[in-house]
Amino acid sequence: MTSAASGISSPVGLIAGGGVMPFAVADSLTARGIDSVVFALKGACDPRAAERFRHHWISVGQLGRAEKLFRAENCRNLVFIGTLVRPALSEIRIDWGTLRVIGRVWAAFRGGDDHLLSGIGRILEHDGFRLVGIKDVAPELLMPEGCVTRKAPDENAVADIARGREVLRALSPFDIGQAVIVIDGHVVAVEDIEGTDGLLARVARLREEGRIRAKTARGVLVKAPKSGQDLRFDLPTVGSRTVEGAKAASLAGIAIVAGNTIVVEPQTMIETADAAGLFVTGLPA
Repeated sequence: MTSAASGISSPVGLIAGGGVMPFAVADSLTARGIDSVVFALKGACDPRAAERFRHHWISVGQLGRAEKLFRAENCRNLVFIGTLVRPALSEIRIDWGTLRVIGRVWAAFRGGDDHLLSGIGRILEHDGFRLVGIKDVAPELLMPEGCVTRKAPDENAVADIARGREVLRALSPFDIGQAVIVIDGHVVAVEDIEGTDGLLARVARLREEGRIRAKTARGVLVKAPKSGQDLRFDLPTVGSRTVEGAKAASLAGIAIVAGNTIVVEPQTMIETADAAGLFVTGLPA
């Protein structure tokens, strides 16, 4: 248990983007006897899934409205969770609460995604809230260390994993992406704005076009947080969809940093990987 986890008070506010993870976290909290309130981001959060929980809808940029709702629900502890397409400044619905800190909001938008989220987090903390991470509220949703599938990395895959981690460490200062694909020691693709699914689709297409001529079932998708990243925000995420993409890209497996990567529906992911003959392994942080 982290020091932040020991101080978690009920209810916890979940600032919810897209995907299933906001609701997996809410279910995890409920199972431990901790109430949660979902603050669903319009245009991102699943309306049907949100109906299962006490929830409010907020738009990106409505800091004033959001903070009023946080206080009304007595949510001192907040978690950013779920996917969110980075909005353009022109798409943000600014309220009076945002206008008072517009300079800081503008500064946050001038960096990468990690810079944006940590910048908004600092504004909320300045106003008396506490931002916590998945490690603090639902650690069982994080990848464990070691291989979780029947197939394990062979010698070639281990070398590709090491190269992938070196590349991600080198790219970290530029806040570009959290994933890279290495095949037989060659860096063939780096994650960009298209995300991991797009990265895998790109490699599958390059194989089909003959641009990548390595044997099938070779190469590794390596995912890791950026060096110095605030681990409360924007952790790498994997699930069965990632495995399906890795299979389509004819890779040998997936390597992700244990304790710092969110796993979506882990049992389904493992079963999908075993059926595809891929490995999924958790790396030491």
